[in-house]
Amino acid sequence: MIVVMGASGHLGRLVVEELKKRVPAAEIVAAARTTEKAADLGVEVREADYDRPETIKSALQDATKVLLISGLDPHRAQQHAAVVDAAKEAGAALVYTSAPKADTTEAALAADHRTTEEHIKASGVTYTILRNNWYHENYEQSITMAPQLGAVYGAAGDGRIASASRADYAAATAAVLAGDGHEGKVYELSGDTAWTLAELAAAISEVTGKEIAYQDLPKDDYAGVLAGAGVPAPYAGVLADVDVQISRGWLADTPGTLRDLAGRPTQPIGEYVRSLIG
Repeated sequence: MIVVMGASGHLGRLVVEELKKRVPAAEIVAAARTTEKAADLGVEVREADYDRPETIKSALQDATKVLLISGLDPHRAQQHAAVVDAAKEAGAALVYTSAPKADTTEAALAADHRTTEEHIKASGVTYTILRNNWYHENYEQSITMAPQLGAVYGAAGDGRIASASRADYAAATAAVLAGDGHEGKVYELSGDTAWTLAELAAAISEVTGKEIAYQDLPKDDYAGVLAGAGVPAPYAGVLADVDVQISRGWLADTPGTLRDLAGRPTQPIGEYVRSLIG
């Protein structure tokens, strides 16, 4: 039995759909805090609330593999640990979605991922770690707002971003969950082509016919822009730090591992732009 935690979320839903292409639906469990939100996935649904360990334990009954999709809660490292421990107790292998270069990067965003990876390795659970690069979808608001604003804003300089679509990551994740030989592996996953924010602005210009510029800002100024757009101030600072790390090469690598696991090329950023505003 393959249990997908957080199955009602953006990535979780896509993983379940990809898994249904590879294994019988009867072998898949969608675990979600609110079960109604996963009722349309066509597989068994179980309640799993990261803050209520007893629900995690029951959700993992008969599990052979568990996908732990990293959460967004400020206490997510503690929540992740509860899932890791439950998977270990259930005798299931664990697949975890982590952050790029989580063990070496200085990015504040990766701190909880590093803590979780350390807990996974110390627990003795059989594991596979998927270090997902940035998602195209992280730029959805920037892309859709750019024609109105006349600009894409950031603090990444000419740093390159090897993003891919959530669907690409979901395909690779499902391949790992449905396949064999991934035990003990740490995969750095990224898109086939890395691009700059200036190139993103140019792609938006090409689609819209409007002149879109990239406005590179100091870190604190960019955090202010994000906060002004409604991002909570502490998280705005974390995202601005991501851009600084991008400028230092954090998200630039394109090893091709995501393409190999997914079994197809990753979606180009220009194609994603067209899908949003074309």
